[in-house]
Amino acid sequence: MTAHEPATADHVDGVDAGSGLKAGLKNRHLSMIAIGGVIGAGLFVGSGSGIAAAGPGILISYALVGLLVVLVMRMLGEMAAANPSSGSFSAYADRALGRWAGFTIGWLYWFFWVVVLAVEATAGAKILAGWMPGVPQWGWALIVMTVLTVSNLASVASYGEFEFWFAGIKVVAIGAFIVLGLLAIFGVLPGSDHAATGFTNLTAHGGFLPNGPGAILTGVLMVVFSFMGSEIVTLAAGESPDPRGAVTKATNSVIWRIAVFYLGSIFVVVSLLRWDDPAILKDGSYVAALDSIGIPHAAQIMNTVVLTAVLSCLNSGLYTASRMAFSLSRRSDAPASFGRTTERGVPRTAILASVVFGFVAVAFNYLWPDTVFQFLLNSSGAIALFVWLVICFSQLRMRKIIERETPEKLVVRMWLYPYLTWAAIGLITFVLGYMLTDAADGGGRDQVVLSTAVAAAVVVVSLVRQRVRRARATAPATDGAAAS
Repeated sequence: MTAHEPATADHVDGVDAGSGLKAGLKNRHLSMIAIGGVIGAGLFVGSGSGIAAAGPGILISYALVGLLVVLVMRMLGEMAAANPSSGSFSAYADRALGRWAGFTIGWLYWFFWVVVLAVEATAGAKILAGWMPGVPQWGWALIVMTVLTVSNLASVASYGEFEFWFAGIKVVAIGAFIVLGLLAIFGVLPGSDHAATGFTNLTAHGGFLPNGPGAILTGVLMVVFSFMGSEIVTLAAGESPDPRGAVTKATNSVIWRIAVFYLGSIFVVVSLLRWDDPAILKDGSYVAALDSIGIPHAAQIMNTVVLTAVLSCLNSGLYTASRMAFSLSRRSDAPASFGRTTERGVPRTAILASVVFGFVAVAFNYLWPDTVFQFLLNSSGAIALFVWLVICFSQLRMRKIIERETPEKLVVRMWLYPYLTWAAIGLITFVLGYMLTDAADGGGRDQVVLSTAVAAAVVVVSLVRQRVRRARATAPATDGAAAS
């Protein structure tokens, strides 16, 4: 296979003909990636704990985080529509805040997703091992990682095709869940013996906020990380025929996507069930809801949907990590080999490096789940919030740059700039601060402290690299002056 050598310039203006990547994603791929990107496995698996903690008030928690994601995506959409790039927010931070910022947030984001690879591979392996116990759990983890690695190595179109069907299954499943749930709530679902409850469960069992207003913030901490992944479409758009149009469409549709898939489905759950129903924690919120309306084999149906969400997250995580590594290499912030592509436009070395770290993390999960792997989880736990914070600060600067240099590219505008940007910064900072008060086992305090320590270490590495580069750049001139 032939290879394309990486350029040293910052490709903030998008994936051009010389980048090595190819526009292999079709519009239907981008549309489904945008729709399905907000539906993570955390929605199906983690929502039960949030409901148990906040009661029906968990809807406010989801609404607050959803609003934050909408604002952040609007900011990112403004920058990405003006300058589509495979490095997305890392490339924008590089230009807006400085080389250290792009380097730091790029590598932290890569680290986040390779740890997610291990988490999702293990989750998928547990489901598959339950269905087919003849293969050990670690064997299933190896199989799913290998299959999706081969897919990503084949071409970006393979990633897009897998994600199209994975996302499609998630969308259909949640859509069907909402429709069936609403029919049951009003007592018109054929064959169901579920009593028509209307919306009385929202207030009848201790009120809408049975554990007090403070539980809303607890719910925020529990649900915030299930939204991570919305930004993937801005990276993937760089490998589509019309990146600007794809980003614009995805940004404009994020409001209804979050409203339907998150708020809509959780609204159905807390309307169908008492918030303190033991089955919500025992079986999971969606399984409990389906059981309550008499859907046969509800647990296996939801296991299939969760497995699809897990595989989707694995697929997207590998793609995202490799493209971030590729972008870092193009800006000389990662090994040069990460920036080379095959004749199919695939950054093979970047993919393999990402998946190798993912395999190592999977091994840690089986060998030292409560020590080494827990450290990896905690040290990457707050990175999602760091990414959103960097997007906000980058947009404050990039907006002025775009208006000054290429105002015609400002086709997506952040609402009420700069006031809503500062409001989002304030909300993210508040969430990070509130996490420091959560000292429970594996809680927010450890995540913020360890993630901050890792981020500080990466910043130091970046600053040292910059100083070394400057020293090397000035050394020849100094030597020449001394010789004369």
